[in-house]
Amino acid sequence: MMRPRLQAGRACLAALLLFLGSAPVAALLPAPSTPTATAEEPATTTTIDPQQEAGSDDRIAERIAGIFAELPALSDVRVSVSEGVVSLEGSVADMADSQRAEAIASRVSGVVTIENALRRDVSVDRGLAGLAGVSERFSEFIAMLPLIGAAIVVGLLIAALGYVIASLTGLWNRLARNTFLAGLIASAIRFGFVIGGLVVALDMIGAAALLGAVLGGAGVIGIALGFAMRDTIENYVASLMLSLRQPFRANDHVVIEGQEGRVIRLTSRATILMTLDGNHLRIPNSTVFKAVILNYTRNPQRRFEFLLGIDADDSPDAARALGVKVLNALDFVLAEPEPAAIVEEVGDSNIVIRFLGWMDQDKTDYFKARSRAIPAVKDALESAGFALPEPIYRLRFDSSALPPMALSPQLSDGARTSSAAPAPTATPAKVSPAVDAPAPVEDVSPENEIARMVDAERAMAPGEKDLLDSSRPVE
Repeated sequence: MMRPRLQAGRACLAALLLFLGSAPVAALLPAPSTPTATAEEPATTTTIDPQQEAGSDDRIAERIAGIFAELPALSDVRVSVSEGVVSLEGSVADMADSQRAEAIASRVSGVVTIENALRRDVSVDRGLAGLAGVSERFSEFIAMLPLIGAAIVVGLLIAALGYVIASLTGLWNRLARNTFLAGLIASAIRFGFVIGGLVVALDMIGAAALLGAVLGGAGVIGIALGFAMRDTIENYVASLMLSLRQPFRANDHVVIEGQEGRVIRLTSRATILMTLDGNHLRIPNSTVFKAVILNYTRNPQRRFEFLLGIDADDSPDAARALGVKVLNALDFVLAEPEPAAIVEEVGDSNIVIRFLGWMDQDKTDYFKARSRAIPAVKDALESAGFALPEPIYRLRFDSSALPPMALSPQLSDGARTSSAAPAPTATPAKVSPAVDAPAPVEDVSPENEIARMVDAERAMAPGEKDLLDSSRPVE
């Protein structure tokens, strides 16, 4: 039983040995590493022949010299060959030419190795020889002048077409319905056509790569200018938004950031006001866009108010009723909304009452109305027996707080008593001089001098660009 098993094992071992013997030995051994080629000894795939044919060195030198003679950059290179070793001597304009010469020589059959002794020529003669290249490029430029001229003409025609389309202001005004936005669209069209003409012109002369470099540089410069001119750009955008919103009209009486005046015009950079003193005031549109704007012209009804104080012993209700009656009697005070009077506060020596009245700004001047209402109510209160006291202050002197110098010694008993102060004399009350002349009838009609100055200012420069559009609704 053991014998059949032993015979089977020997058969398997013989088959394995037969398989291993038939396999290639090279497949089982690691491949040898290939040495890295260096610049001095280029790698070759052939072995060196132990015997050299007669005249092979001359043939190699002649072949390499003939190739170098056809290349202007290598025409000054001297070639010598000995036993298959090529020696390169001489000078070249650039070290890249030296590497090129070595690569060419290594490809010639029969070359064993290369000794590269080339050096760069930095002499003045070589620099003068380089002027020939400049002259050649100049000649090429002269030859391209007709093509450059044609490219310039085509670019100018495209740009001119853009300017013609942008000049159709009537069309853009109808589409945008805003003068500032229409101007912005026209500027964008002009800019787009100019860039398009430049692209076509550069493409005609084969300088599209130059255009990419220019546009890339322009993009970087544009980002830098964007950060540097942030305030200017913000003001420009604010001008566009104000032209769309129309927050006021020309000659409106407004208060912007505490600056009061009448609007002359809205430009692409600033809002121009004329102050109530008759002076010009320019406010940047970025400030106007973010500011709180108070417009007195939008609503003709305006309320005026003033304060009067009565004696603390008088009745504030009676004073309020009398003041309202006087305000109702004034011809410029509106009956609706009706005038009113409220107790503001109780002061140290009086009761302060605030009187309120409404007027029509189209018929009455605010300052004139207030100036006429105050004396009318004051005179009525005084005629009815109400006192309008001035502030009263009480001063108390304590003898214990007086300095010793204010006390005089008594010789009789040595007691110290205070010296008697002289009694104060009464100051006679001031009496207002009697005025026999009748009180003049005051005119409370509106002052339109500033409004006339604004109209004259707008009439003097009718062609100046104004973003205020009376045909558009006010925000």
